[in-house]
Amino acid sequence: MTGDRIALDGTVLVAGGDRHRHAARRLREMWPQLDWQLADEAEIAQADRPVVRLTEDDTLAEGAFAIDVERGGAPRIIVSGGPFSGVIYGVEEMVGRRGAVSGKSVELAVDRFEAAPGLPYRTFWNWDHSTNWDLEQVGVQEIGVFNPYGKPPSGFLSDFRRAVDFMSRNRIAAVVIYGFLRDTHGGIEAAQELCRYAAERGVRILPGIAINAYGGVYWEGDHHFNLATRLRERPDLAASLERPVGFKLDDLAFPLNFPRSDYTVSGCPSHPENQQWMEDAVAWLAETFEIGGINIESGDYGVCGCPRCAARRAAREDAARRHGAAESWSHADMADFYPRLFAAANASGKNLWLYSELQWDNMLDREAHALLRDLPDAGIYQHTLNRSYWNRVQQELTAEDVAALPTRRNVFRAQFACQWNGSNATERYRFNARDFAELSWKAAATGVQGLTVWGEASPFDVPVELSYLAFGRFTYDPSLTWNQFLSEEIAPRLGGDAAAERYLHILDAIDREEPLPDATWVGFRHEALDAARVPDDGVSRRWVWLADRVARRQANIG
Repeated sequence: MTGDRIALDGTVLVAGGDRHRHAARRLREMWPQLDWQLADEAEIAQADRPVVRLTEDDTLAEGAFAIDVERGGAPRIIVSGGPFSGVIYGVEEMVGRRGAVSGKSVELAVDRFEAAPGLPYRTFWNWDHSTNWDLEQVGVQEIGVFNPYGKPPSGFLSDFRRAVDFMSRNRIAAVVIYGFLRDTHGGIEAAQELCRYAAERGVRILPGIAINAYGGVYWEGDHHFNLATRLRERPDLAASLERPVGFKLDDLAFPLNFPRSDYTVSGCPSHPENQQWMEDAVAWLAETFEIGGINIESGDYGVCGCPRCAARRAAREDAARRHGAAESWSHADMADFYPRLFAAANASGKNLWLYSELQWDNMLDREAHALLRDLPDAGIYQHTLNRSYWNRVQQELTAEDVAALPTRRNVFRAQFACQWNGSNATERYRFNARDFAELSWKAAATGVQGLTVWGEASPFDVPVELSYLAFGRFTYDPSLTWNQFLSEEIAPRLGGDAAAERYLHILDAIDREEPLPDATWVGFRHEALDAARVPDDGVSRRWVWLADRVARRQANIG
């Protein structure tokens, strides 16, 4: 112990490690020079050696934590956290930022540190088939909604375990997974294993489903709650779509392909048997898996236009909104189904996050909200923004607008900074950190309570890594400035302030997709390779990645 600091060395007792297994695991992983031993309260009371106490505090918000470092007869550290993830976040803060390794010991300042999430709802949104975090397997896909799963069966867990590990360490609270249940990647057993793995690490798994669309609750397979299986048995329950399956995104440079298959079928939402089937399916989902919530939408690739559906909606909804290239969903279907499905999910007694899509580019549209005034307060309502619409929201949305929304808990969902917008190259691998910062700032300033972004690409790609770090930092702490983020997160990973400035300059040149003289590309590549000759392996790897990216961009656009 020196001055206002304590030193941990030798044996350190851990109280609460049996309950907070992953937090205790992270202490062992990050500070292996210490001898970590689990201890009960009697041993702690008699101990004359350092103690780390891990304890849940129900008075704190989910994801909030406090770290108390005390001297006493022997050093004492208390990590207290809000339900589910707070203790894990506290330990990650301690091992990642608060502790300084000195030989075989670890030093920490004697003080109290507290933190709580500025935006409670911080979520990735992924398809199973295009989540590529394990890059050493075949079957990689990068876009699509009606895709088969082309990876080996083990690929689902291999990808999502890596994603969960990153999320747990960076305070990203949840991941929506469309294609959560498929026979081809392990079905019920693999999904249960992922839920167990994620829950232990403080990450919520939110299966993505749609009302009588998107495969039902069981996306693909021979199962009672798979929609295609059901409609083969009962073709009389199928929807009569108003127009062919599909939609168009104006912010994407190329048209999307919607091939007809089992994935594109829909059930009529007005049929009582289909309504009960969806309710039963949601109840089964909540009871069978250790999920953290469900993401529910109305289906966005077509609306049933049968006489019963037309009559049910007629008095409340203007069907003209679905003409041409306009909406391909029904607000009346949301109003009719969401309360029923929420009740089925909540019957499980679990503390579920029930996300519901309010579909695209209508957050400023009061008419679109008219039917949503009776939606349950239990919902977390996602307002999806394509980039051009985000530009409007960023300029126009006020705190008064958000307060006037009929839904109490609202989040942004960015349908940009991903593969669903931009040029033929899309923005999937661009440096999107500034977008995530600005989305977080706008949410905090207007009373929006969360942000959902795509989390499919591997952080091995450096712009993706830095963007995800921005997402984690700015959503948890929207008071963070851009310069603080550069200094605290980017500069250390790239070799310092000057190196980071050059790295981001080169990334900007790549992202512009504009031809440059060969000499400029060659100069960038040599600069990156020179910067890679440093002892720090992480810094070196990121500059090697940049050299490769420059070479590929030069080959493609010159």
